[in-house]
Amino acid sequence: MALFDRPIGAEAYAVVRFGLGYPALGAPLTGEAMLTRLAGPDRAAADVPFLPFREAVAMDLALRKARDAERNSMGSQAEVDAARKAVRDAYGRIFFDDLARGAGTDDPLRERLMGFWLNHFATRPRSGGLRAGHAGFAAEAIRPHLAGRFADMLKAAVTHPYMMIYLDQVVSVGPNSPAGRGRRKRGLNENLAREVLELHTLGVGASYSQKDVTEFAELLTGLGFDPDTGRIFFPARAEPGAETVLGQRYGGGRRARLADIHAVLEDLARHPATAAFLCTKLATYFVADRPDPDLVANMTRAFRQTDGALAAVYAAMLEHPAAWRDFGAKVKWPLDYMISTLRALGIDPRQVPTPKPGQAERLALRALRRMGQSYRMPPGPDGWPDRAGAWVHPAGLAARIGWALALAGRIPGGAPDPREFLKGALGDVAGSALVWAAGAAETRQVGTGIILASAEFNRR
Repeated sequence: MALFDRPIGAEAYAVVRFGLGYPALGAPLTGEAMLTRLAGPDRAAADVPFLPFREAVAMDLALRKARDAERNSMGSQAEVDAARKAVRDAYGRIFFDDLARGAGTDDPLRERLMGFWLNHFATRPRSGGLRAGHAGFAAEAIRPHLAGRFADMLKAAVTHPYMMIYLDQVVSVGPNSPAGRGRRKRGLNENLAREVLELHTLGVGASYSQKDVTEFAELLTGLGFDPDTGRIFFPARAEPGAETVLGQRYGGGRRARLADIHAVLEDLARHPATAAFLCTKLATYFVADRPDPDLVANMTRAFRQTDGALAAVYAAMLEHPAAWRDFGAKVKWPLDYMISTLRALGIDPRQVPTPKPGQAERLALRALRRMGQSYRMPPGPDGWPDRAGAWVHPAGLAARIGWALALAGRIPGGAPDPREFLKGALGDVAGSALVWAAGAAETRQVGTGIILASAEFNRR
């Protein structure tokens, strides 16, 4: 059932459903052009670089050392506060960097795909000092593989230190390994193995057993992380012998190798259940809470025929008629909504004037939390919910309206004329009632806020 009772042109689908909203800013307007742009250079990351994970680790270690020194009367609270402030400031900067990439990009499909895959491989810091660590995870494990093979992204994500720290893989040791024999309070941890099977590949309800989880966890025991060297594999921690996962035997007969872990991840990536699970999630994210079965089948077929080539899967989605109808079926997540408002108003978030350093970041982070989505802090390893109803509730909508009105009042030079802003922000999506309300507003700020708070602007 269509949400809007008027024709919506293909341009709006390209710019809003598969992008981050108007104005287009040179973004491609056809599926083929979007994929061509995605296959090209990553200009947004070049213009606004990501904080490397090693730098986040260094800040975390500095904070830990400062706390230890203060506890042992060898340091001061001022040193702890300074280390904590460095982490907090970095977290604010990378948040605004994300906003800036989205607000100014001419390659918005790339940023939308980042949103999907970061939620699929959901992570969050296990310590306050690692709050800025997700930027390195995004840049090192996800972004290079957006248009590549899913297997390569899976291997990069599962073996990235940020993921391993989040899911306790760094404390998992093979009970019969040289590192595990005779040790207390350390042993096998199944968190990463379980989430890879249940959330990253096969999906909930797929045909795997607890034995598969346990043996997969044993195979993963060589994984770990040394923050001083960056090393991620330690054969002495690996459970000796071969392990069997989904009927396939891995390792055994030789010293444990990272290649054995890569082998099982390759097989999981090409499993038929993985193809169906991922393609259903992608179609749900972009198109509808209950996507057209034929659309999902088309994408799944492309996944299986190309050994998980993600560009082919995206192409199968973008070429299907179901992807270009029923505009408004999805609600923008709060972070995307925030980016869309900045994009529509032509604001670079890094240039917003504030009386105090870092105030803009703090205000925006607080607004995002009130909308219901703490920045890169998903509630669990299953990520944020991807159903329209999860984001349409009184508190969240009130927070969006508050953000829209406050932002409209902070625009350098004042809020725009709502009648002109309406055309630039929504194209042919705006309905007659919104056109009237925006034109009848008492002030430009109120009129702009009405547009940014409208159903037309909040949906895609």
